[in-house]
Amino acid sequence: MSAGTPDRVPPRVVLGVGGGIAAYKVCELLRLLTESGHQVKVVPTAAALRFVGAPTWSALSGQPVADDVFSDVHDVPHVRLGQQADLVLVAPATADLIARAAHGLADDLLTNTLLTARCPVLLAPAMHTEMWEHPATADNVALLRRRGVLVIEPATGRLTGSDTGKGRLPDPGEIFAVARRVLARSVGAAAGLVSADLTGRRVVVTAGGTREPLDPVRFLGNRSSGKQGYAFARTAVARGAQVTVVAANVSLPDPAGVRLIRVGSTEELRVATLAAAAEADVVVMAAAPADFRPASYVPTKIKKDDGGRPPVIELVTNPDIAAELGAAKRPGQLLVAFAAETGDLLTNARAKLARKNADLIVANQVGVDRVFGADANSATVLDADGPVAVLDERGKEQLADDIWDLVVARLSQ
Repeated sequence: MSAGTPDRVPPRVVLGVGGGIAAYKVCELLRLLTESGHQVKVVPTAAALRFVGAPTWSALSGQPVADDVFSDVHDVPHVRLGQQADLVLVAPATADLIARAAHGLADDLLTNTLLTARCPVLLAPAMHTEMWEHPATADNVALLRRRGVLVIEPATGRLTGSDTGKGRLPDPGEIFAVARRVLARSVGAAAGLVSADLTGRRVVVTAGGTREPLDPVRFLGNRSSGKQGYAFARTAVARGAQVTVVAANVSLPDPAGVRLIRVGSTEELRVATLAAAAEADVVVMAAAPADFRPASYVPTKIKKDDGGRPPVIELVTNPDIAAELGAAKRPGQLLVAFAAETGDLLTNARAKLARKNADLIVANQVGVDRVFGADANSATVLDADGPVAVLDERGKEQLADDIWDLVVARLSQ
């Protein structure tokens, strides 16, 4: 760094830890935050310290840990922590902690910090299914969301004991991804505040590539990895949306805070997407459905003939899911379609925009080792009303955020 240039202040994160068994997973979240350059102050509840002790949090964060308002009183931590933070992230957010936050109770350092925070607040709930679905918890979550708190949906899976259901803490890496997007959007915003501008919106995102079975061991498919679709899902969650992801053959970690539906073929993608889209405000068709499928499925492995010649495989056209969605759009519902092209990008994209009755179409050039599976992307976004936005190469999450800006602008109309 050149002389006279001030050192960049690392983002300051208050990591609140609630008193649930999932607290042990938050050690990994803390590691991800500190190793990526964030300055993290861990504020556990007294109950959380019964699951993971203060020495662990202190060693991982490099800072002392306190849970009460009487430690270091001269620094007024119950006020200063919230005032100075760039993000307050709570994981696991238990039913009790959510209730106290919703009703403004402040009986420990963490709840005091939540009251004084003037920065984005992100809660990652974890509890048993019955507790998450109880009307009291639902009302508390709704109240916090109306106030601008970002409460992500818990995951579905194994809970404590033999119980399984919704209420599991999302993967720490995926919570970190949401936190990173919230922080990225708050940079340069007044007082560090950003609007959760998709709060209350229902969003459907498709991701991945469909596979059309030829026989028990082969399929017709494409190179789509699902990375761009998952980036749309993560960034929508970070902006407060209720997100359903229809994932076709994606092997990536489940995005935090989404309802995930797994599919294989184009017809399975079609059925799941049409059902989910019925109540959606925005549908983002980021998946790559196969345009064709075999006319018939062979129940045994296809063999070469005696002369070594391959069989002739007849193909039929798959339904155009985006066009079907465009034809069925409700007033006010938005459809974002995609055009993955290897030829004349803009001509083909404009034709697809009209044919699919989309509001926006995201067009990019694709090919071997280009776009599919990569961490970065570029795109030209065409609007049905005329404007064109050219987005040069950037990370897929940043690209998704920039396209959400265009979507939000249309929703605001």
